[in-house]
Formats: sequence, C-alpha cells, structure tokens
Amino acid sequence: MPQLFPPRANNVARGSLAVLVVLVAVGGLALDRIQRSPYVTREGVVYEQPVPFSHDHHVAAMGINCRYCHTSVETSSFAGLPSTSTCMNCHKLVWNDSPMLEPVRESYRTGEPLEWSRIHDLPDFVYFDHSIHVAKGIGCESCHGRVDKMPLMFQRASLQMEWCLACHRNPEKFVRPREEVYTMGWEPPADQPDLRARLIEEYDIETQESCSTCHR
Repeated sequence: MPQLFPPRANNVARGSLAVLVVLVAVGGLALDRIQRSPYVTREGVVYEQPVPFSHDHHVAAMGINCRYCHTSVETSSFAGLPSTSTCMNCHKLVWNDSPMLEPVRESYRTGEPLEWSRIHDLPDFVYFDHSIHVAKGIGCESCHGRVDKMPLMFQRASLQMEWCLACHRNPEKFVRPREEVYTMGWEPPADQPDLRARLIEEYDIETQESCSTCHR
C-alpha cells in the first residue's frame, strides 16, 4: 500500500501544533488584557448625568463633607444619594437661576427624583457594605479616588476582585484614623510610623479572603 503522506507531513503537523499553541496563548493573553481594560471595567469613564455635578467644586472649593450628601454612609451598606431638597438647601439662593440647574429645580417642583447614572456599580453577586469599611477606618479615597480633584465623577479603580483582595489581604496599607476617613489626601504623620499597625489592632481588623465575605 503506497504511503498516503510524504515525509515532510510530519514537520507540517509539528509546526501546526506549535502554531496552535502560540495562537491559544496569544488569544488567552489578549482576552486577559481586554478583561482588565477600561473597555470592560469602565475605569476612568465619565457618565452622562442629569446635572454635571462637580465634586471638585463642592468638596475642594466649598469644603462640603461627604456625609452632607451621602447621609447613610456610616449606617448602611449603601452610601445614599442626596434628595433634591438637599441640593436646594443651597441652590435656593446660590445659582438659583442657572439654566444648568433647571433639572434640579424641576425635580424640586414636581417631586420627581433625578435619575443619576450610578458610577461605582458592583455586580449583583457582590456584597459591599459602606458602613463596615468606614468603621474600620478605610478612607473614601481608597476606593473612590481623589474625588476632590474630579470636575466630573468617574470610576477610579477597576472594581475587579483582585483589586478588592489587595486591600483585604493587606489592610495595613489602607487603614487610617476614623476621624480622617473623609479627609482627601491624608497621609500618616511622619512621627508616627507605627500608626497603621496600631490601628489594625485597635479596630480589630483581620485579613478577609473568605468567598462568603463578599459573595452571599
């Protein structure tokens, strides 16, 4: 019976296998890069909002504390969004005829809440509690970034699991005194190099890597 394939067919088969392995590796790497890219994570993306609210102006320029608008951040899993009446506490007098703020005034007149686009939106299978993080001395900027420098709010971090675990595994890199949780740009005093280590013990903070911590 004559040979069906010439001798060089073996080389072609080996070469094809090598090319296949390379393509699979490159494809896997490409998918990994895409999964971590802003295209998927929405990191750095500015969402369209009913009103172009500036944290830069309200936090940095005006000195408004986070809790004035996010009233439930210390007591609830959800930080809360301000009602229109909260906005109008100031804007009845300040910029009260600005066309840009007409959606706020209309909401106040009609009682229909503004529909904000949620920026830090975790998947439904992830549980996150603002109050416990505040109680353990984790600053707002650890997750949300320097909002006092954001004219328009955007998602600073990827919010992927590896990002959460970086803090859960090494909380001593992020903890701060509870009274400094809302302070943007806080750094440990130079004369207290062991401050964070002491806070870890004082606040009874433990590394948390159990799946059930976030997936309930």
